[in-house]
Amino acid sequence: MLLVLEVGNTNTKVGVYDGDRLRVSWRLTTRREQTADEYGMFIETLLRSRAVEARQIEGVAISNVVPPIQQTLEWMAEKYFNVSPFCVEPGVTNALPLAVDHPREVGADRVIMCVAASALYGPPLIVVDLGTTTRFDCVNAAGEFIGGAIAPGIAISTEALVARAARLFRVELVRPKEAIGRNTVTNIQSGVVYGYAGLVDGLVDRMKAEMAGKPKVIATGGNARLIAGVARSLDQVNEDLGLEGLRILWTQARGR
Repeated sequence: MLLVLEVGNTNTKVGVYDGDRLRVSWRLTTRREQTADEYGMFIETLLRSRAVEARQIEGVAISNVVPPIQQTLEWMAEKYFNVSPFCVEPGVTNALPLAVDHPREVGADRVIMCVAASALYGPPLIVVDLGTTTRFDCVNAAGEFIGGAIAPGIAISTEALVARAARLFRVELVRPKEAIGRNTVTNIQSGVVYGYAGLVDGLVDRMKAEMAGKPKVIATGGNARLIAGVARSLDQVNEDLGLEGLRILWTQARGR
């Protein structure tokens, strides 16, 4: 079995693959202060809750955008699973040509998303990651990553709104029935949900106009399902896209 760790700025996704089948996955809060022992013991507990023993793990694959915890994760893999982990580094992959000005600036998270989307849906495509940031990753018809766009994420923008506006407050982020809010709660919900749907549709339209062919648009990330029901430009939602990219790259690295 393969243990995959997709570490983002806000959340960490942990998954276990049995062959090419995702057996189980969890979404956790990313904690920069945790030790290798804390990570190891916690992940072991998660695995045992689904009848998976540490000795059954034959490989560990990691994608991490939080550099201070990279060594901690590597120590954890070696101590608790007795393997040297496969780590996706920024801008380093043979599976995805990087046709951009500075390839080493392309984060590991963008690489794994685009590798998985290309394998599952075929290029050209646009991956919209609705997580800590709202990120657009474009792959052309030749299978090359050609860039994209990065905007503040939904949670970041909402927190900034509440922090800077004295009379506003946190609300549950759900789709309101109407775009015209009738009270403060639905005003905020409309601005955030319909506003971000407009952001997604607007950028996707512009990107499609600059790309050859008919790119498919794949949504992923923690807020993907919230926006997918509103944005007209999204063709598919796959919340496990990053985990699948890790599995593909690990498999390729082992020559399987």
